[in-house]
Amino acid sequence: MTEQIDAGMVARQVAESDELGEPVPGRREVGAARRRKEDARLVTGRTRWTDNIQLPGMLHVAFVRSPMAHARITRVDVSAARRLPGVVAAFSGRDLAAEQGGLPCAWPVTEDMVLPDHPPMAVEEVRYPGEAVACVVATDRYLASDALEAVEVDYEPLPAVLDMTRALAPDSPRVHPEGNRAFVWKFAAGDADAAFRDAPVVVERTFVQQRLIPTAMEPRAVVAQTDGDSFTLYSATQIPHVLRVMLAITTGIPEHKLRVIAPDVGGGFGSKLQVTAEEVLALLLTRRLGRPVKWTESRSEGNLTVHHGRDQLQRVSLAAGADGRLRGLKVDLLADMGAYLMLVTPGVPLLGAFMYNGIYKMDAYDFTCTGVFTTKMPTDAYRGAGRPEATFAIERLMDELAAELGLDPVEVRRRNWIAREEFPYATIAGLTYDSGDYAAATDRALELFGYDALRAEQAARRERGDPVQLGIGVSTFTEMCGLAPSRVLGSLSYGAGGWEHASVRMLPTGKVEVVTGSSPHGQGHETAWSQIVADALGVPFEDVAVAHGDTGVSHKGMDTYGSRSLVVGGMAVLRACDKVREKARQIAAHLLEAAADDLEFTEGSFRVRGTGAARTIQEVALATFAAHDLPDGVEPSLDSDATYDPDNFSYPHGTHLCAVEVDTETGATKIRSYVAVDDVGRVVNPTIVTGQVHGGLAQGIGQALFEEAVYDADGNLLTTTMADYLIPSAADLPEFVTDRTETPATTNPLGVKGVGEAGTIASTPAVVNAVVDALRPRGVTDVPMPCTPQRVWRAIQEAAG
Repeated sequence: MTEQIDAGMVARQVAESDELGEPVPGRREVGAARRRKEDARLVTGRTRWTDNIQLPGMLHVAFVRSPMAHARITRVDVSAARRLPGVVAAFSGRDLAAEQGGLPCAWPVTEDMVLPDHPPMAVEEVRYPGEAVACVVATDRYLASDALEAVEVDYEPLPAVLDMTRALAPDSPRVHPEGNRAFVWKFAAGDADAAFRDAPVVVERTFVQQRLIPTAMEPRAVVAQTDGDSFTLYSATQIPHVLRVMLAITTGIPEHKLRVIAPDVGGGFGSKLQVTAEEVLALLLTRRLGRPVKWTESRSEGNLTVHHGRDQLQRVSLAAGADGRLRGLKVDLLADMGAYLMLVTPGVPLLGAFMYNGIYKMDAYDFTCTGVFTTKMPTDAYRGAGRPEATFAIERLMDELAAELGLDPVEVRRRNWIAREEFPYATIAGLTYDSGDYAAATDRALELFGYDALRAEQAARRERGDPVQLGIGVSTFTEMCGLAPSRVLGSLSYGAGGWEHASVRMLPTGKVEVVTGSSPHGQGHETAWSQIVADALGVPFEDVAVAHGDTGVSHKGMDTYGSRSLVVGGMAVLRACDKVREKARQIAAHLLEAAADDLEFTEGSFRVRGTGAARTIQEVALATFAAHDLPDGVEPSLDSDATYDPDNFSYPHGTHLCAVEVDTETGATKIRSYVAVDDVGRVVNPTIVTGQVHGGLAQGIGQALFEEAVYDADGNLLTTTMADYLIPSAADLPEFVTDRTETPATTNPLGVKGVGEAGTIASTPAVVNAVVDALRPRGVTDVPMPCTPQRVWRAIQEAAG
């Protein structure tokens, strides 16, 4: 049985780690602020990114992309491009139509969902700007790019479809012949009509979740090669295992003849949780030409064609009593699918369906989501995937409810959240939260923030009519993460499971190799997994190596997304360690001439209780390798595999507080201070946790204040470069104050919860609540995101009449 990690021990370990993050001798690794093993190569760039790969005879691919949002393709002529120096081949979509298949969607959320065919390269019609219509293959990437100008394409323009509400009108132009409604998905619990009937307070709002463009540090890149009937695909992907299966289905290449490798990947945030057109086409081109091919996107190409995030219209209503206690919640959601349904596009808004209730108790809940096709780049998973949108809605509503009742925003939350003693708690949305302490996280955040002093300063500024007003934003949140269990995903028609796989190999010299199915793209798996294994097997942290991201090495896995790495992948590693230890116990007992039940395992050694006799696990590993003296019927191997499928999701939570200064004369907003107190259960590595929170905060603040994908009236994307699509820099962000409370998860042996998306989920409503709070005395009740100076100034002017 897996040994539990003592919570007090973890806290002491963190406190007693030295300032360099190195553990004190004799203490456990789990809980130590270890420096990341990966950083020596990642930070210095001495590593293997996909674009660094150079293969003999390699060719380069460039794509002709549609300049139009919606049009019929009447002619594609690649003949002139084929004659240019250095050009090896050029193809139109029609040239590849017989073999390119369609890009997969793995989440048919309803039985009648409209699922249009999605060719990797358009053949008859383009439905979003940037869709590939032809490609050129050349000996040099610049020759390939230059040759695109020689490809002639004629289009017959069709009407763009941009507005979701208008798209559902009967007379709207159609994106697909079946219409613009992709699906309607409903969920209801309790009697919502009764909850709203005669409710003393009803708050109704409409919020817009603007479209976002994921901006990973490393652009997407693909290298494909063939060796006879076998293929290898290198890709900057989050999902090498899922990608292998889907590519085999799409291209017809037998799965056992296809190897997918994700080298070091420079960030993903969901944007690389995808089966892309470029991955499919790279395989088809290398199969046709018999030579390796490479494609690396430019930043402007990425803004056009990496799947986008969010883009929802939320019509929400909250019913409450005169004391502020919640009665019911209604959500009517329009979700922009873009032009096609990609890998998990339709499921993203439904992940949020289970989180609109947040941390609060209520009697009834009614949710409807309508997926809508438009002539934009498809949306799909982006950090948080549905949960940031849900958290934003409920946390904005709680502030609006507080304003309606004249209550402090923290107080109205206290009156409604689930109390510590009520866990495990079955929510109105049908989930069971296993543990939490919302009061503890909030109290600690208020203390660090100096909440009362800031409220006093705010009152003083308001009284003297200061043109720079102070706003205070509150966000108390929880999320469902660790995407699993498989049975629950199956009930939601998801096309895969939620399990994860790991292998642990004891080498003859006592070193340890770990093979993990979760594929990192910056999260620090190699370090965290080494810490878990070091404690579980009693070996030095430095003696553990972790392999990942290659289906030829790690043959089985479900990859990394949805904050599932530690709570699912890490638990698979721990279970594999349990099996190694139990195998070693049998051999150690034989060597010590004792019964296995008489052995205790401590600090890496098997000891006979009551005696001094002992064998280290390294000694057992060497004896197993020699196989000179093993028990009868015992194979000479300690290596073990484990596949872990959790029984429940993971539910981290926290309280985030933000103070902003808003210049009412110019609309300029500056974050003055930000406090985040998160509860992610027990912590394996505090440094990694803090880094994940900081990165998440930057993305959530980006949505609140800076980022938006903008299309013009003809459907052209205007934000195609980083000069047009603004992401926050270090200069735009405050010095974050972070801390943690700890309520261990009860659903896994380490008591850990997910952390990768927490900062993004919590920060956006905290910032927007702060902006609105600063302006509420002026009659402002909402500022559409992003809260740019122009939008803030306009909101002030409109409220003034």
